[in-house]
Amino acid sequence: MSALVLDAGAFLAAERGDRATIAMLQVAQRAGLELRSTAAVVAQVWRDAAGRQANLARLLKAVDVKAVDERLGRDAGVLLGRAHRDDVVDATVVTVSAIGDRILTSDPGDLGPLVAAAGRSVLVVRC
Repeated sequence: MSALVLDAGAFLAAERGDRATIAMLQVAQRAGLELRSTAAVVAQVWRDAAGRQANLARLLKAVDVKAVDERLGRDAGVLLGRAHRDDVVDATVVTVSAIGDRILTSDPGDLGPLVAAAGRSVLVVRC
């Protein structure tokens, strides 16, 4: 099954109520796409200890959040080396993507080189 993999920009757009991003997420879910991300991305966007980020909390309930364990960390590190990049969180996003997936991001320029280095047919979509 294909997935829509979310980076921090996608979560932040949903948190601020960006209608286009919310519509993309709804269409993806209706089409049967899995929503996926990593715990590192959650760390980038979650700031309220009291849990008052309502839109973000609601979205997180629908997302399969992958743990950044040793295997994912190593794979992301290898990818960073191949791409000559240094953003660990972006690398984890690409690492949990698979052929046929789409990555929803506010900055395709950061993810594109990582996708190319991964050698995967993954579409990077701007939110």
